[in-house]
Amino acid sequence: MSPPTRRQYLLAMGSAATLAGCLGPLLDDDLELATPESVPEDDWEPPDWEPAADAPVEDDVSATTVVTDLEIPWDLTFAGDDAFVTERDGGVYRFATDALTSEAGLTPADGDRVLDGDDLPDRAAPGEGGTLGVAAHPDSPDRSGLFVYYTVDDGDLSNRVVRYDRDGDDLEPIVEGIPGARIHNGGRIAFGPNDDLWVLTGDAGAPASAQDPGSLAGAVLRTTPDGDPVAANPDWGADGDPRTYTLGHRNPQGIDFTPEGRPIVTEHGPQARDEVAVIQPGGNYGWNVARGGPDDPQYGNYAEYDDATPPIVNTGETTWAPSGLTFYDGDSIANWQYRLLVAGLVSNTLYAVSLFTERVPTFESGVAFDAPWLDDRFTAIAHPLFDGAYGRLRHVDQGPAGALYLLTSNRDGRASGEFPRDRDDRIVRLDPA
Repeated sequence: MSPPTRRQYLLAMGSAATLAGCLGPLLDDDLELATPESVPEDDWEPPDWEPAADAPVEDDVSATTVVTDLEIPWDLTFAGDDAFVTERDGGVYRFATDALTSEAGLTPADGDRVLDGDDLPDRAAPGEGGTLGVAAHPDSPDRSGLFVYYTVDDGDLSNRVVRYDRDGDDLEPIVEGIPGARIHNGGRIAFGPNDDLWVLTGDAGAPASAQDPGSLAGAVLRTTPDGDPVAANPDWGADGDPRTYTLGHRNPQGIDFTPEGRPIVTEHGPQARDEVAVIQPGGNYGWNVARGGPDDPQYGNYAEYDDATPPIVNTGETTWAPSGLTFYDGDSIANWQYRLLVAGLVSNTLYAVSLFTERVPTFESGVAFDAPWLDDRFTAIAHPLFDGAYGRLRHVDQGPAGALYLLTSNRDGRASGEFPRDRDDRIVRLDPA
């Protein structure tokens, strides 16, 4: 019998971890971190923006419930006059942007279904899977393309990104074969600089597959709107997938971009150890080899692996369960400008994360992430907001008028205490106070 290939070895390790429930570290001294053969130059320079001097507080905003009676909303994107919302167990709703920016008390009946779940071929919603990310083409409304990430069951579970032409009522797969499972499907998609489409994938319950450059699991992908590799992507070698921008991720679910176009990603960690990372081209974010600092008793230390790229935030034994995020660059909520807003699920909290390069102010509140093993390009200070006010928060998005929108996720079977409340799930708008 021939010896197992590297991919077979990795997948076997991942399957063993899944059977074990992923309760402990899956480390192997012989498993090396994957590295690209070449990467585009990282043109990092300290940014010319800086967060406000005062700490962000809840009184900076006023909250309005805009939409109620949603069924596990997962993502939101604005496209001119239209706003699109996915429901994990269903399809895609369209609401008028003007209604979301100025009205209150809406229900799904005030919108319309652009895509029903049955309109997405082989769509399934096992566990954490279903209809997840949505993004509109940057040239909307001139171009009617709507992009949707969803879970597929065609005999095997996987995930797929499709492009839906709303004018021609045509649905076209552009990224297929993303590993899928009941857990860790990733799922967020977004357009970034140069109209590139960014796709976040999870390890699908097979942790070691995140170190396989030939797999689409546990990765951040960068493609064209047609799903093709971007020419300037890192080169992962003959067996690597050219759509992969970074790998070594566990379950990333949030991405947005700084004003100069640098991507920031959030991901769920094992037994807490959640992370926020400023993505570098060709970076390896350590999973499942490194996931902590020198005092972590269970997971490898980033500082001991030269090929690991550390995050700017690692929550240690504190759980955020971060999902969607937005880098707020609007000026409507002045004291929140140039801050990263992160939606927390298990934590039931919105985190306002301030990023500093040199001058780090002293706030009376907040948690600073300044350990020497973290990414030293930024010092992050996180302030928890709305702790427990709305339950599980799946996403936060910036609207065209500068307001922020929170999506709750209280009907997914994981809420506790008073949640789900009557008329959950909902979209909550945060306007300047």
